[in-house]
Amino acid sequence: MTPIDHAARTARAGQETAEASAQVIARRLAIMGEALADPLRADHAELGRMGTEKVEALTASAGAVASGALDLADQGRRIADREGLEASAHLARLSKADSLAGAAALQAAWGVGLWSRALSDSWNLGNTMLKLQAEALSPIHAAAVANAKRLRK
Repeated sequence: MTPIDHAARTARAGQETAEASAQVIARRLAIMGEALADPLRADHAELGRMGTEKVEALTASAGAVASGALDLADQGRRIADREGLEASAHLARLSKADSLAGAAALQAAWGVGLWSRALSDSWNLGNTMLKLQAEALSPIHAAAVANAKRLRK
């Protein structure tokens, strides 16, 4: 999936989550009002779900964020390790340059390579972050949409 696909899918899920949440909040406020008016006939099952399902969805979301953060940290570590080796190898080549023009050519090649790797890495990190955003929203989206569907009945 491309970064644009991730972003579009997450934007749609965010919109669906907001719409479903508004429906759920409105219906649950009505349920709470009914419970205050007549506690014995209240929808105790729905009242009980209000807290536990949020904890479940947020726990799943937090797990996705923690896992994604570890992935991002690992990507950063791999990039730093690679760039350390690249810099060391470049300095070794530079120390063996036999002319100023040769050293300048080595510097230019290293600079172009660095910028190319930085651009590629930024795209990869961005895609990872978009994927993480989608994974973090997913359990919250699923709960909100399922609640809205159930409460429409």
